[in-house]
Amino acid sequence: MEQKINDIIKRFEESVAKAQTRGEVAAAAASATGPNGELTALMKTLKTLPPEQKPAAGKLINWAKQKIEPLILEAYSRIENAEMAKSLGEEFDPSLPTVDVPRGTVHPLTRTIRLVCDIFKRIGFTVAEAGDLETEWFCFDALNTPSDHPARDAQDTLFLPSGAKSGNISKHSDERYLLRSHTSSVQIRAMLKEGAPIKIVAPGRAFRRDTVDATHSANFHQIECLCVDRDVKLTDLKAVLDYLFRSLFGKSAKSRLRPSFFPFTEPSFEVDFMSDNMGRLSGKWIEIMGCGMVDPKVLENVGLEGYTGYAFGLGVERVAMLTHSIDDIRHFYANDTRFLKQFSK
Repeated sequence: MEQKINDIIKRFEESVAKAQTRGEVAAAAASATGPNGELTALMKTLKTLPPEQKPAAGKLINWAKQKIEPLILEAYSRIENAEMAKSLGEEFDPSLPTVDVPRGTVHPLTRTIRLVCDIFKRIGFTVAEAGDLETEWFCFDALNTPSDHPARDAQDTLFLPSGAKSGNISKHSDERYLLRSHTSSVQIRAMLKEGAPIKIVAPGRAFRRDTVDATHSANFHQIECLCVDRDVKLTDLKAVLDYLFRSLFGKSAKSRLRPSFFPFTEPSFEVDFMSDNMGRLSGKWIEIMGCGMVDPKVLENVGLEGYTGYAFGLGVERVAMLTHSIDDIRHFYANDTRFLKQFSK
């Protein structure tokens, strides 16, 4: 058996070495390992061998196949290189590197969203999402925003035409639909669906009637954070903010809270941070977001009386601009590959 296999391999090596076309390589391969090939025929004779000889014979045949397969690939490669050299009309070096092919990369805003979400996942938060289209109840009423609040004015919010509908998302049939002006509405949906305790971050797009300039856009991105449980305190919020800023801007980062007002939190604060890793802004307080303890009325609206919690909203573009020293928000939406390539790994 061993001598037969060596003879088959020798005949194959001679045949494949002489092959000048793909067809000749295929014929040589078929003569050895094809349905009617010599190794295949030899495999069929295994059943006639004594039981104690079958394992060794089968092992020899498999070894022969493994020896033949790379020779087939090598022959195809040799012929392919010869064909390519002939088509080029000159000697061709297949070892030369290929011409660089442009490759895409993750958008800086997407990268920032993933970074922030990963930071919060490490401390037990989960990611929650919802659609860009919302109703007034989820976007305003449930968040304790009164009907006369400036944010509900048509000059600030992108309302859909009267009568427009989009699936079963409305709590009341007479509600108006709008492109959400913040991702805080995801918090309402998550609390109604999951109850408490709950710890989520809600990334997504938001829309407002802003005049586009270096720091404003009608379409932008937010990451909302919500934690609701028994006995959640303001100190818990401060600790999470410090953890976030140190994760984003280095161990020297620190934060401070300034009293403010938001309808959905009480007390409410503007958040400033400072870090030694901010270039020309190092050592200066930088305003970055709003936060606060979830207003009891909001918790009542979703049936979570007796719980407490904190929430804050982070502008993704704001973080990306500070992280990469970008001075114009419009760069993110211009699709200029010269700008985007700077963020490729």
